[in-house]
Amino acid sequence: MSDKKKTITRRDFIRGTVGTTLGLSIIKPEWVNKSLAGEWPQKAGGKSLVVLARDEKVLDDQMNVNKKILAGMVDRLLLEITGKKEIREAWLSLLSPKDVVGLVPTPLMNPTHEELLEVIKESLVAVGVPEENIRRAQGRNVDLTPITALISLPGLKAHWLTGIGTVIKNYIMYSGAPRNYHYEDSARLGEIWHLPQVKGKTRLIIVDALRPVCDKGPQFDPRYRWPYKGLLASTDPVALDAVGLKILQAKRDELRGEPWPISPPPICIEASDTVYKLGHSKLENIEIKKIGWDKEILI
Repeated sequence: MSDKKKTITRRDFIRGTVGTTLGLSIIKPEWVNKSLAGEWPQKAGGKSLVVLARDEKVLDDQMNVNKKILAGMVDRLLLEITGKKEIREAWLSLLSPKDVVGLVPTPLMNPTHEELLEVIKESLVAVGVPEENIRRAQGRNVDLTPITALISLPGLKAHWLTGIGTVIKNYIMYSGAPRNYHYEDSARLGEIWHLPQVKGKTRLIIVDALRPVCDKGPQFDPRYRWPYKGLLASTDPVALDAVGLKILQAKRDELRGEPWPISPPPICIEASDTVYKLGHSKLENIEIKKIGWDKEILI
C-alpha cells in the first residue's frame, strides 16, 4: 500500500462525506477491526443519553468547591443515567463490589477537581467496593491488567492539538505513545478505546465542567476559564465530547461576540463515531437532560 493511501487529511474530514469514513477506515490496524465486532452499546438503537447537572452554589466566590453540593450533583447524575431510584442500585447496575475500579482524571494543567475524585471514591465505598480496590488509573505506566472497571473523570477543555481535550483524549496515555496520536489533527484517538487492555472496561464517564477552558487548553489562561459550575455524565464517550464541544463553542462565540470556531477542528469526535464506533457524534442522536441551575447554560 502506498503512503498516499494511508494519508488522511483535514480536508477529508471537513467534507463530511462517505469518502471520509472510507479514508479513515484504512488507518485501523487489524486488532481494531476485530474489536469492532461488538459496537458501543448506545449504537444499537435509540439516542445516547447525556445528563448535565449544574448548581450555582457548588463553587464559592473564591472558586472553592462545596463538596456536599457536588456529592448531590453526582448522585443526581447516577440516578438519571441508570434510571434507578437508589444510589446503591445505580452503582451496582454499572459495576460489582468485586471490581477493581480505576478512576481516570485529567492529571495536569487544568486538572479534574480533587473533590470530585473524593466524592466518587466515597460513594463507591459506601455501596461496598473495598477502598483498596479503588485506584487512580491515569498515566503512561499504569498497569491496567488488574483493573476491571474504569470511571473516566476528565475536565472539559479546548485543546491546541485536538480541538477538544476531554473524553476521547483522556485515555491517550494508555497508548504508550501519545505523540503518535497527535498527527492528522488527532483523528485516531478513538483507536485507543479499542486497545485490548482498555476495551469494554469503561462503566461511566463524568466530565468535570465546574471551570472549563474554552481556548488555549490544556493550559488554562484565565481569560478563557470560567465558572460553569456543572458536571456532565454519560456512558457514551462520543456523545459527551459532542455536547462538551457545543458548550465550549457557545462560550467562545459569546466572548468574541461573533463566530469563533475551535481550531484545529475536533475531527476526533466524528471519527470516533463513524470509524471507531464508540458512540453518537451528532446532536440529533443525543438526548440531553438538564438538571438544576440554568443561567448561561449555553446549550
